[in-house]
Amino acid sequence: MKQSRTNRAGVALLASLALLSVACRETTVSKLLAEPQKYANEDVGLKGDVVESVSVLGRGAYQLDDGTGTIWVVSTKGVPRKGARVAVRGRVRDVANLGDLVPLPPQVGSGLVLVSDEHKGI
Repeated sequence: MKQSRTNRAGVALLASLALLSVACRETTVSKLLAEPQKYANEDVGLKGDVVESVSVLGRGAYQLDDGTGTIWVVSTKGVPRKGARVAVRGRVRDVANLGDLVPLPPQVGSGLVLVSDEHKGI
């Protein structure tokens, strides 16, 4: 009986991990920029170094360089400092479609951005 509970707990844990890995696709900046439609309406994960950072009152943007390219990441939950190594999760958006949702700093320019759900230092 005890072993059966342990097996079920193990299966439940593996199923949960599988769902989490499907929910957030790890990719690279170059792949994301080359085929943004492939990642539309999906959470994506990136890892890299913060090369620029702009923030006002906990909102802002930072430029992430993963070695394959750079992308601006917009956040309303704080911004890491320049030089930090981070893992970030979010959704790809066209800057033109953000409208009044998130005021962007002028450094962001135009094109694609990643709207961050969360980031953490690595």
